[in-house]
Amino acid sequence: MPNAFQNHMSNQSPDGRRSYPRRVFKGQGIGAEKSTPERGRSGPTGMGDVLRQFMRDTGLGAQLRHARVYGAWSEALGERLSERAKPVHFQFGELTVEVQSAPHMQELQNFTGDQYRREANKKLGEDVIQKVLFRLKR
Repeated sequence: MPNAFQNHMSNQSPDGRRSYPRRVFKGQGIGAEKSTPERGRSGPTGMGDVLRQFMRDTGLGAQLRHARVYGAWSEALGERLSERAKPVHFQFGELTVEVQSAPHMQELQNFTGDQYRREANKKLGEDVIQKVLFRLKR
């Protein structure tokens, strides 16, 4: 005796009559999503929309936007020094730099930090970094 799947595949119902597969309309079925209020469309979500949402949810988008600032800061410090003073956040012209040791942080805060800020801005071609905050790495 055939099972339900075999009946479906053979286009016959259990009572022997001919049956046809259920019609699936746009927006129904496996992989379909409900209409989104902001887009007003149904169906699968586009790859661009998925990537934008991922970037927003993970914070990766902000990091990529600030990569130019982080790179200029690292270039201004040089290879050896930039390993000990890494930029971790940039917002509203304020760059936060995480420093590995207290003496190094003291030197940057009191003597060389503003010089590196000016050098980084020169590399950026404009005064993007208005202030640098140093914090000790935990």
